[in-house]
Amino acid sequence: MTHRPATASARSVDEYRDTVAALLAHLADRTPEQVPVPDALGRVLAADVHSPIDLPVFRNSAMDGYAVRAADVAVTPVTLPVAGVVAAGRPGTEALPEGAAMKVMTGAPLPPGADCVVPVEDVQAGADRIVVERGRAHGEFVREAGTDVRVGELVTRAGTVLAPRHIAALAAVGLPSVPVLSRLRAVCLTTGDELRPAGSVLAPGQIYNSNGIGLAAALRADGVDVLEIAHSTDDATVFAQVLRSAVAKADVVFTSGGVSKGDFEVVKEVLAPLGGTFGSVAVQPGGPQGYTVVDGVPVLSFPGNPVSTMVSYTVFARPVIRALAGLPAPASRQLPLLTPVRSPAGKRQFLRGLTSDDGVEVVSGPGSHLIAGMAWADALVDIPAEVTTLAAGATVRILML
Repeated sequence: MTHRPATASARSVDEYRDTVAALLAHLADRTPEQVPVPDALGRVLAADVHSPIDLPVFRNSAMDGYAVRAADVAVTPVTLPVAGVVAAGRPGTEALPEGAAMKVMTGAPLPPGADCVVPVEDVQAGADRIVVERGRAHGEFVREAGTDVRVGELVTRAGTVLAPRHIAALAAVGLPSVPVLSRLRAVCLTTGDELRPAGSVLAPGQIYNSNGIGLAAALRADGVDVLEIAHSTDDATVFAQVLRSAVAKADVVFTSGGVSKGDFEVVKEVLAPLGGTFGSVAVQPGGPQGYTVVDGVPVLSFPGNPVSTMVSYTVFARPVIRALAGLPAPASRQLPLLTPVRSPAGKRQFLRGLTSDDGVEVVSGPGSHLIAGMAWADALVDIPAEVTTLAAGATVRILML
């Protein structure tokens, strides 16, 4: 392992991530909203939810069969008259006569007086009587009211990310809607005369616009409502108009491109006079970074190379975005390297890696344009700024994608 001093002129990754977190911290003050239970999948519960009813609501049969008294079927075989039929959805208030059986369907109310159910498989049925071939004990195949949950008991805790099983439970206790954390509203704004939408025919010098779509997908996966994937040319007037539209409707705006040191850096050109801060972070990829507050709305500006955009979001924004959404922190692990790596002196590098039970293998190259190669990765390999070489077998920290 080789170490060299970090670059002094650039911000550290941790410092810049803390800056982003502070910039977005006020977005935690959002009023919860009530949403219909069928639409609440993936939402984060804003308060504990207690059951308004007992579940099961009433005493009912767990099987298609015959409701009887256990004492009447203690010795088998035994013949019992059938006093009636109780279907699911019927009141089932007629009492079971002494020494008789009543046919019941699964979920049907158990008639008063019955204390067990004999499944149809254990019965020879006639026109008006049955022969019970196997007796059942008190309580067998009977669902007592409230054995799942009682009135007032906790069904789901605040902070739960609602999965299908939670939706089913909330629906079963009859709740039409639940309180959930309101989602952040974001706009993704890409820049560049060279960008064209998918499906169009590329002219010389043009490329497809992947940054906005990829960034929007990352935000949606982290619980954000992406209101728009906008695009601007490299004309400052056009960018200013698109930006104003974005901040008018979003809680946070993400831009991609136009933040480096070349010509036609339209994002810097427009945002720097509005108080924007632009500079370098000691990281690869994603060194040029910027942030601005426009009309009270934070604007995070990432570099325009596709991998730089995705890595910038993952490293700098994703931790705070998930926290604001009420989601668990991004997963990280310690794994051995399966291949040796080199890293630039003074820059914290995030390589694309593929994990396995044996460790993590670096996939693709370090280039910030290799977005198709990134598709093979499931993690970012975190190489500290002071490290320039690591041998295979060295333990590294990885961020799961």
